[in-house]
Amino acid sequence: MIRKILAIIAVLIIAVLLFAATRPSTFQVERSITIQAKPSTVFLLINDLHIWPRWSPQDLLNPKMKRTYSGKDTGLGAASDWSGPGSAGKGHMVIRESTPPKSIVIQADWQKPFALQNINQFTLEPDGTGTKVTWSLRGQNVYVMKLMGLFTNMDRKMGEHLELGLANLKAIAESRVLRKLGL
Repeated sequence: MIRKILAIIAVLIIAVLLFAATRPSTFQVERSITIQAKPSTVFLLINDLHIWPRWSPQDLLNPKMKRTYSGKDTGLGAASDWSGPGSAGKGHMVIRESTPPKSIVIQADWQKPFALQNINQFTLEPDGTGTKVTWSLRGQNVYVMKLMGLFTNMDRKMGEHLELGLANLKAIAESRVLRKLGL
């Protein structure tokens, strides 16, 4: 009887592992928010990686995370390496495209917790008196993520990360300090 139960459990585990392998090899998550600030203001906050620790969920949720910078200070070629405990992981990001004040494309190459490459694209569109900011994240759906996706809604989980970042970006862009500076 115990052998039958163990065999059934083993078959179920193998079936789940095989099913996970059939999941798509890429993913894309996208979220938007309207910020009451000029596109040029929002663009500056994204295009300068030195400002990211003020609004990026990865930085704010991991206060022990460390960043170093290389390349240009802002825009095309600006780069940052990061490392931190837990989900902060370790990696390198570089601005691959920078079209003021409309879009920014950032390539993030993760080394930990697992090796993968993501593309973050920020699109800024005038929206009345503000700016509609769309953050699109696409990349490799590594096996661990495929497996996790069987038990959790990965769009919702990663979407919460983007939503938090956009909310933080909104708070900074709409702050009185930036308004006093005329940004």
